[in-house]
Amino acid sequence: MSSQIPLLVAQASEFDSGLKKMAQISARLAYVFMCATLSWGVLIATGWAEKLTGREGLKNGHMVLASLAIAFGAVHAFAFTLLQNGTFSYIKLVLPFVDGGLFRHALGILGLEVMIAIAVLASMRHKVFYRKWLRFHQTAYIAVTITVVHSWFGAIANGNLSVLWLAGLTVLVPTATLALARFLPPEMLMRIGMLEAERGKEPGVGEGDAMDVSVNNEKCHRYGTCQAEAPDVFQLIEDNRLTYNRRPPEEHFAQARAAQRACPMRAIEIRERVK
Repeated sequence: MSSQIPLLVAQASEFDSGLKKMAQISARLAYVFMCATLSWGVLIATGWAEKLTGREGLKNGHMVLASLAIAFGAVHAFAFTLLQNGTFSYIKLVLPFVDGGLFRHALGILGLEVMIAIAVLASMRHKVFYRKWLRFHQTAYIAVTITVVHSWFGAIANGNLSVLWLAGLTVLVPTATLALARFLPPEMLMRIGMLEAERGKEPGVGEGDAMDVSVNNEKCHRYGTCQAEAPDVFQLIEDNRLTYNRRPPEEHFAQARAAQRACPMRAIEIRERVK
């Protein structure tokens, strides 16, 4: 019996080595799809991707990328519970810091759990208060950030930092750039060339001193992008109806124009005139 122990140890070591390799590959795929999900989501929310594909395809593509990111992230986490020489239990997989868990593991657990929660609520967004779901959906930026930190700490601990320096930064830089641009005001985006000024007007200059706003209800899918861009003009109320100021004051003109540009369904119509 004692002669079989070295053989069993060797087999367990070989099994664990294969699992760790699978966990490593799934982690890298999850990292790439996570960055792609955020980037594609920003392109949809801002309307910058409208010319690339059909409008429904935009939304569906974002959900496919998110599903792949979560799936590979789950495979990465689950693989550690199968290690024969490891101590990563199902409880430690769900609860950060339990039994002295590491900080970098806790970041990965929290990031994955927030992403799963967002995905679950996304399928229920018409059954919950839309505005609350929209605010929770924005925590995806936080989830991506802490998961990226988890990835880099893991790469340092496992001696794979050189891989992330090249491939990881290549994916992360455009993702971070788009995420930052998502929150910049339209006037600044025009100045740096990411948006074109309308009809040759200078950024920040309106076309009239009165504005009429209308929304095509047949085109509008209640994504909430208009509310995110112009909360003083558009609001999604509890029963998922869209309300808006048909004649907003001049100080809200820039918000309304930004919402019109960002609407993925091109449902917002604006007419400016002189009183």
